[in-house]
This record gives sequence, C-alpha cells and structure tokens, in this order.
Amino acid sequence: SPAVESPAAGTEAPSAPETVTITSLNADKEAVELEVPYDPQRIAILDMASLDILDALGVAGGRVVGSADTSLDYLQSYVTDENVANLGTIKTADLEAVMAAQPDVIFIGGRLAKSYDALSEIAPVVYLATDSELGVVESVRQNAATIASMFGLEDKVDELMAGFDARIQTLADFAADKTAVAGLCSCSGGPPRHCVGLVTSGGFNVLGNDGRCSIIGREIGFENIGVDADIDTSTHGNEASFEFVVEKNPDYIFVMDRDAAIQTDGAQLAQEIMENELVMGTDAYKNGNIVYLAHPAVWYTAEGGITALDIMLQDLESKLLG
Repeated sequence: SPAVESPAAGTEAPSAPETVTITSLNADKEAVELEVPYDPQRIAILDMASLDILDALGVAGGRVVGSADTSLDYLQSYVTDENVANLGTIKTADLEAVMAAQPDVIFIGGRLAKSYDALSEIAPVVYLATDSELGVVESVRQNAATIASMFGLEDKVDELMAGFDARIQTLADFAADKTAVAGLCSCSGGPPRHCVGLVTSGGFNVLGNDGRCSIIGREIGFENIGVDADIDTSTHGNEASFEFVVEKNPDYIFVMDRDAAIQTDGAQLAQEIMENELVMGTDAYKNGNIVYLAHPAVWYTAEGGITALDIMLQDLESKLLG
C-alpha cells in the first residue's frame, strides 16, 4: 500500500477560523449572509428550537450564559442553572439582561423578529425558522446544519436526523385518503398566529397548511379541510363556527391546547371546549379520532428542534399507530 506522508517537521495543523458565514434571517424575515464567531463560547438563547438543536449537538452545556424562560422538561437544566441569566421570554427579550450576559452570539425565533435590530447591536443574531413549504423535517435538517457549521460539527447532523424520514413515511401511509383538521384550543383571548386551526370557546378559526402544525397536512399528508377556506389562512385564519367542522366532517381532528402550552391559569380544558354537541356529531368523534396532542408546549414553542420533532412524531404515532 502507498506510504502515508507525515507532515513536514515544524508544520502545524490548520488553525480553526475565527468566524464563519451562515445564512440566517433578518428583521424582515429575509435570508441574509451573517458572519458569526466560530465555536462561540458565550451563547444567549431566546429561541427554544435553537436551544434544542444546540443541546442535541452537545455544545450547549457550559456555553449558554442566558436563556429565555421555558416550561419544556428536556431543556429545564438551562433555565434552572444559577449560572444562566434569565433573558426574558421567547416573545419579549430583556435587552439589559442580554447585554449584561456579554454573549458572542444570540439565537432568536420569529416572535422576536421585532427586536432583531436592537439585539444585533449587542452581538450577531442568528434567526432561524421552519418553512412550511420546505417542510418541518427538512427545515430542522437545514437549521441543524447551519448551527452545526458554527462548531465544525456538520458530520453529526445526519446521525441526529436518522430515522425521521422513515417515521414520516409510516405516518403518511396511515394518513392516505383520510381527511383532518388541526386546531389550537384557547379560551383566554385572541387567536395566536400560525396554526392549522384555532378553537376558542366561541368558534373555530381555520388555517391552511402554511403555518404551525403544517407537518400534519403537508408531510404526513392528511387532507386538511382548512385549505377549503377561501381566504388568507397564514396568520389568524378564517373564523368559522363549529358548524363548519360538522359540515366538513373530517375523519380526524387534531387539537393542540394553547392554554396548556403557555400555562394559562384557570383555563378551560381543551376537551371541554371541543367535545360539544356539534363536534360530537362528527365521524371523528364517533370513531374516537379526536387527537389531543400530548405535548402542546413542544408544538407551540419549540417546533423546529430535533428533540421536539421526535416528541411531535411520538404524539402522532402513539394515537394513530397505537
């Protein structure tokens, strides 16, 4: 076999770069090139999906100097650690706390796009999101690759994503030729943005396959009755009544409890809102096919993370595949 040449005496291995350039979003949610520190040692977290990915890559421990609050069990160690500063919430950042944390880089999600410019004056802001047209799984894969490139860990992404495509395909086989509507239960205020549907105590706001929960209609392939709504469904959706659900009579109804996700005090249970006389007349109810997503906080606050994707698929698998 050919001999392997050793490095010449006195030759050092190539040093790591000081910075890398990644593709991120700006305040207008447009893709831009962003120069960030390579292998950052001080990380400020204002997005749970990004923290999820950093955690899965094994680079979050000891580097997260500040984090937004979260109720997610699997990320609690980053918010209960006395050495990790409280930076506010994923919706409202405490700018003074972020500055005091002296981060090398800041991660945000869509809820903080309005604060992008102010945060950018403190450190480079990495703003990643899920793209419903690209699909949640592919978005997670691309975002994980982006974050991994900041640490030289690109080779680890395929290992972390292994198995997801096959799990999606198994669920897609089950969903073939079945209709569904996905909704988000809330009885304490106006509708949040980006979900396939919104259930309130007064009616049903139908959204299409262009926002949160899109994985149910797009990748898994349930025929989403929400796309029948002849209006823009990407934000607050089409306000409809429970009669709308009865008329469409879906095979499955998926319910995410928003109040449970954000821990609203005194909120009415999603099941109490959903299982009214009208909905009880649908095939979905009669056949036991109202699916209450078991981890609403994951769906609502961490969609786009690797562990989150695993949990979301488990929620569907446990109810659909038994």
